[in-house]
Amino acid sequence: QVQLVESGGGLVQPGGSLTLSCAASGFTFSRYSIRWYRQAPGKEPEFVAIITTPSGATNYVDFAKGRFTASRDNAKNTTFLQMNSLKPEDTAVYYCNARATGYGDYWGQGTQVTVSS
Repeated sequence: QVQLVESGGGLVQPGGSLTLSCAASGFTFSRYSIRWYRQAPGKEPEFVAIITTPSGATNYVDFAKGRFTASRDNAKNTTFLQMNSLKPEDTAVYYCNARATGYGDYWGQGTQVTVSS
């Protein structure tokens, strides 16, 4: 059974940090690139970051550059999104997506991040 389970969301003050985790099971995690998306209330989903495989190269949308860091641990079938200097506009549900052409496209259930004082 394929699963992507996000965790690590919560309430944080502006300027604070959170690390989101996304644990994978039921498929060959190391074969898949991982993307992070977010969706704020009343807005369309937006791309945040990608970490590829096997190189682990990363790329970020402009608002995430310098503040967010995506990483992965293939031995633990887990990917992470470290988020620093959080702003109220970062409030959203964050999703991880595992995608490999010809193999599959899987989504987690999302984790809520709320940045508020």
